[in-house]
Amino acid sequence: MKFKNTTKKGRVRYIVFKEENQWHAVALEFNIVETGDDPNEALFLLFEAIQGYVESAQKIKAGPVILNQKPDPEYQKMWDTLIDKKMRESFQSLKHIYTWGEKPLAV
Repeated sequence: MKFKNTTKKGRVRYIVFKEENQWHAVALEFNIVETGDDPNEALFLLFEAIQGYVESAQKIKAGPVILNQKPDPEYQKMWDTLIDKKMRESFQSLKHIYTWGEKPLAV
């Protein structure tokens, strides 16, 4: 695994999706999952959790492993499908995705 994130800079990938009646927001590199009643709530909670996670990593002077975890295989597969346009257009189960992207780590 190539380490990219540090306590001073980096990016984290995220996905917001619906499963049954709940919305989930996932930060892949941190293995953080937040849940909400609507997608905006889940995303807000995720971004708050990311900020707290990075601040905690800075306080303890964490090494790169903390900020560059191996993503859960289910979420990594979802991400790989999202970034592949041909797969995304043909993969019907992605209709439950609200948004996805990369967020810069605020330092």
